[in-house]
Amino acid sequence: MRSGFGLATRLLGLGWHIALSTVLGTLGGSWLDEKFDTRPIFTMVGLVFGLLLAWYGAFKLVKPLLSPKKDAR
Repeated sequence: MRSGFGLATRLLGLGWHIALSTVLGTLGGSWLDEKFDTRPIFTMVGLVFGLLLAWYGAFKLVKPLLSPKKDAR
């Protein structure tokens, strides 16, 4: 049986992962745009990269919660 605290901690980590991946990807792209004067190309690339990273991380964090566990008896 899964404890409520462990589940809440995992979901909190999931929220932080999604937020940080998206924000850091966008900020990194914006910084590159500022450096190379290519606005908004790198910002969009950073946003897409951050969203893909967020999706992958969410998938990896949620997958164990969705898979049924066999009872060891």
